[in-house]
Amino acid sequence: MNKIYEGKTKDVYSLDNGNVMLKFKDDCTGKDGVFDPGENTVGLTIEGIGKENLKTSIYYFELLKKAGIKTHYVNADIENATMEVLPGKVFGHGLEVICRLVATGSFIRRYGEYIEDGTILDGGYVECTFKNDAKGDPLVTGEGLVALGIMTEDMFKSLKEQTLKITKIIADDLKTIGLDLWDIKFEFGYNNDEVILIDEIASGNMRVYKDGKIVEPVELTKLILNR
Repeated sequence: MNKIYEGKTKDVYSLDNGNVMLKFKDDCTGKDGVFDPGENTVGLTIEGIGKENLKTSIYYFELLKKAGIKTHYVNADIENATMEVLPGKVFGHGLEVICRLVATGSFIRRYGEYIEDGTILDGGYVECTFKNDAKGDPLVTGEGLVALGIMTEDMFKSLKEQTLKITKIIADDLKTIGLDLWDIKFEFGYNNDEVILIDEIASGNMRVYKDGKIVEPVELTKLILNR
């Protein structure tokens, strides 16, 4: 394997068969040792969370497959915390897509003068940020992505539609075990102009509440998988 990218929570390798291997780490985004999926830096390390995130990703990728949604997932090796995926190009130098069902976190830090923390965002709110630590992962609009030549209007429409559909599937699944999804972060890529979900669907990339209290990543994974 040849390492082609080193990320905050995963390393990426190219495989001889043309596919790509993701190696999951035990690092989580946050600040001052506190987990926060909205942060753009590693804030803490949780032993074993890499494998747990992989298990969660497998569960949700398989769920999406049953729903007829194509993703880059091929197979996984839980023991070695790796996942084989289809190759795909990222948008620009990397783009994160956040779907917010409830206003909180960085959304409130930006817009708190207009909306209260915990306000439900009917239908879900989709926003995109560039992966750029030095600039604090700046927000970018759909029109901006098109103007910059990063994607076409049809690509952005597909990305947004898939984001809302996938988020609903995950939120509905969590609801069956008494959990409320507040927001979730995805990455999308493209192959022959087809937009598909890439990266992972892990507990460390979503903000979930139970009985009014946030559920930490390790506990969330246990609740998702041990039902």
